Amino acid sequence: MIKYIFVTGGVVSGLGKGITAASLGMMLKAKGLKVIAQKLDPYINMDPGTMSPYQHGEVFVTEDGAETDLDLGHYERFIDENLNKFSNLTTGKVYWNVLENERKGVYNGGTVQVIPHVTNEIKKFIFSVGKKIAADVVITEIGGTTGDIESMPYIEAIRQVSKDVGRENCLYIHVTLVPVIKSSGEMKTKPTQHSVKELRSLGISPDIIVLRCEKSIDKQTREKIALFCDVKPDCVIENTDVSLLYEAPIMLEKSNFTKIVSRELALADKEPNISDWEEMLVKARNRTKTVKIGLVGKYVKMYDTYLSISEALTHAGIHNGANIDLHWIDAEKITDETAAEKLAECDGIIVPGGFGDRGIEGMISAAKWCRENDVPYFGICLGMQIAVIEFARHVIGLADANSREFNPYSENKVIDIMEGQIGCENTGGSMRLGAYDCKIKKGTRLKKAYGLSEIRERHRHRYEFNNAYREKAEALGLTVCGESPDGKLVEAVEISDKKFYIGVQYHPEFKSRPHKPHPLFMEFVKCSIANGESKGEDKK
Repeated sequence: MIKYIFVTGGVVSGLGKGITAASLGMMLKAKGLKVIAQKLDPYINMDPGTMSPYQHGEVFVTEDGAETDLDLGHYERFIDENLNKFSNLTTGKVYWNVLENERKGVYNGGTVQVIPHVTNEIKKFIFSVGKKIAADVVITEIGGTTGDIESMPYIEAIRQVSKDVGRENCLYIHVTLVPVIKSSGEMKTKPTQHSVKELRSLGISPDIIVLRCEKSIDKQTREKIALFCDVKPDCVIENTDVSLLYEAPIMLEKSNFTKIVSRELALADKEPNISDWEEMLVKARNRTKTVKIGLVGKYVKMYDTYLSISEALTHAGIHNGANIDLHWIDAEKITDETAAEKLAECDGIIVPGGFGDRGIEGMISAAKWCRENDVPYFGICLGMQIAVIEFARHVIGLADANSREFNPYSENKVIDIMEGQIGCENTGGSMRLGAYDCKIKKGTRLKKAYGLSEIRERHRHRYEFNNAYREKAEALGLTVCGESPDGKLVEAVEISDKKFYIGVQYHPEFKSRPHKPHPLFMEFVKCSIANGESKGEDKK
């Protein structure tokens, strides 16, 4: 029987439900269990694919091409399992499926209601994710905050799951806030009490309460919460701030989190083997270098907008013995005249993905400055297209070179829409999404980084390198170092005689793990460190 763990949150959002779920999943997998995670989001959008990054952070793409919530990135990084289309559900998808069923006559003319039709659709989704990979444990995070009107059907659905599979096969974890009154230093338990009361009024009594607090919680406070919220004393778990995100599982284990979960679900009492994780943390604590990386982007007001890239850089930094000093640089503020001023202090530059023409000219100026000054440049998705446009303008000599996305009237559209994508420009979920194979050219920097001739990476784009310009670009020094197996699509380009000047059409950041950093990020950070050290030598 599959065991189901549900993680809800109370008091305020942003308490770390996702990290709690991911940390638990990691530890349970380390016990030898097959673990899969999913998130149920109450918003009515079909998925976050068309949402502003400022509203919802980055869009995380799974192997099978689902555009999902950024918390799935945390699940994959911690649990090290590729998730799938059943790992993220929204209210939009739920109602879409229910209404399609109604139109098809699935409900035999019955009145369609939240209970049972909507809740059944949610439960179907919960059960599907575990069956797809034959999981031992399914961890489901409920987005939002308990008491939100939009999350009510999800709470009701997970309440029903315990009736369907047996209460002994379900575990409810509730994450709440314990605020501290600054003037007195007193920890307040009332927000947790009220949140649990709200959850219980909806039919769910939590088995474990995870207390989010900026400092350690004393025994008396934990015992008070256990008494008032009717949980076992050791089922009140402390979740305090950590200096590095990947310390979270170790921090939670100080309260015997995994042992308690195993006990409550009658799982085998086996010690988790986290030697590789602990080895990674030792490396993280003993970093002696610092490397300055400039991220030239369109969405630089929020950390979450480029979350996977930031984390992938951290992974590569840990395994290169370096702290990442990440500089967020607004692409709109860069010109050919200001590029040196804005970028010169950085040891390496990364240009991430994005859509629309805002900030594009600034990114092109950044790519030009890196190429001319031999500063490590790493272009991802849009960043690869930027490198191609810049090369076409300033090396090939095509002054109006551009992408159809930014200027459909350009005579030299070196980046053009993919075959099969015409007419889909304004629709969600219709891009080239998910994992595709790529052949790597021998003797290239890309081959050196991967050490492989064939790779499989995740994509999220609609525009591609225009093959009409391929021969001319290669003749002048822009090497096509990666392509689709049939040779029709350019997947990666590089300028091979530079320290590191690579653009990839895919998103390698989605496959990086803290204990298994992505090889491209490893090579980029390594080259950036060397570049910084050479600058230091020059100053001497």
